[in-house]
Amino acid sequence: MTGVTLNNAIKRYGDVQVIHGVDLQVEDGEFCVFVGPSGCGKSTLLRMIAGLEETSDGQIHIGSRDVTKMDPSERGVAMVFQTYALYPHMTVEENMGFGLKMNGVPKAEIQQKVKGASDILKLDEYLERKPKALSGGQRQRVAIGRAIVRGPEVFLFDEPLSNLDAELRVEMRVEIARLHKDIGATMVYVTHDQVEAMTLADKIVVLRAGRIEQVGAPLELYRNPDNKFVAGFIGSPAMNFLDGVVSDGGVDVPALGRSVALDADLPAVGTKITLGVRPEHIEVHINKGDLNADLSEALGGVSYLHLVARTGERIIAEERGDERAVAGDTVDISFEPRRAMVFAHDSGLRIR
Repeated sequence: MTGVTLNNAIKRYGDVQVIHGVDLQVEDGEFCVFVGPSGCGKSTLLRMIAGLEETSDGQIHIGSRDVTKMDPSERGVAMVFQTYALYPHMTVEENMGFGLKMNGVPKAEIQQKVKGASDILKLDEYLERKPKALSGGQRQRVAIGRAIVRGPEVFLFDEPLSNLDAELRVEMRVEIARLHKDIGATMVYVTHDQVEAMTLADKIVVLRAGRIEQVGAPLELYRNPDNKFVAGFIGSPAMNFLDGVVSDGGVDVPALGRSVALDADLPAVGTKITLGVRPEHIEVHINKGDLNADLSEALGGVSYLHLVARTGERIIAEERGDERAVAGDTVDISFEPRRAMVFAHDSGLRIR
C-alpha cells in the first residue's frame, strides 16, 4: 500500500475555481476523512484523486508516482460510491469479480480473490444471490468487496453510507473500521457526517469553500480547533457561540448577564469577541438565572436542553443524571474557564 500527496491542487470549471491550492499528505495505511458542508469541495477533491475529475493545476502523487495526468484505471485506486452500482443480473460473486474478468484475469485467480474478500466481509452465504435479494447494507458490502478484489493501492469512499438507515449506518461504520484494521490499506473517505469522521478517521481534513481549514486527529480538532468554523463543525451537538466584550475581569457576556473569567490571553479591554463552549461542558442550575428552557430532547442517558437568553441567543446544554430541566423552566448555566474558547469576532480565528 502507499500514501497520497496533493501539491497545490487546483480545480476550475471554466472561470470558476472550486478547489484552491490544496496541499495534503495522506500517509501510507492512514484512514483520512474529508468533512465539510455541502459544496465545500470534498467530493470534487476525492474525484480528482481518482482521476474522475481533471486537475486544473498542481500535482497528485500516489506513492512515488505522479498520477496527475493518468487515467483512473492507471492510478491503482478503487472507489466505493454512495450508490452501490451493482449489476442486477449478476450474482454477488459475479459482481465482485467482474472487473478482474474484464481485465483477463484467470478464473481461478478471480475465485481466490473473491473468496478472500468474501471472508473479510462475511459474504460467503450471499455469493449466489443477486442484488435484489440483499439488504442495503449487504449491497454496500458487495460494492466494498468489489473494490477489495482489485487489490488497489488506495481505497476511495464517497459518502458510502448516505443511503442507509440509521441502524445500518452504525453497523457499516463499524465494518469499515474493522476492514481498515484488517487490511491496513490507505483509505480516503468523504462524508458530511462528522460523527462518521470522528469515529473512523486517523486524520480529518476540514474543508470550506474549496480550502482546507484544519487537518488533524479527531480529538485534536475537537479539543484544539484553529477557528470558529472548525470548532462549530466538529462536535455534536455543535459548540455554542455567544457574543462578548473583553472587560477588566474577563469577558462580559450579555446572554448570561455577567462577566466570566477565561483561561486565554485576551485582547484589549473593550474588544468584541466570540465565546465558545460545548454543550457537554455546561452545568445547568434549575430555578436560577433567567435563561428560558425552550425544549428538552430526552434521549435516555442524556438530554439536550435548548435555552433562550435575554439577548435572543440560543444555547444547548447537555444534561445527565436524574434531575433535569424541562421546557418552561428558568435556569442558569456555568462552565469551567478552561473549557471555554475565545474567537476573534470578525475573523473567527482562535484567541489562545
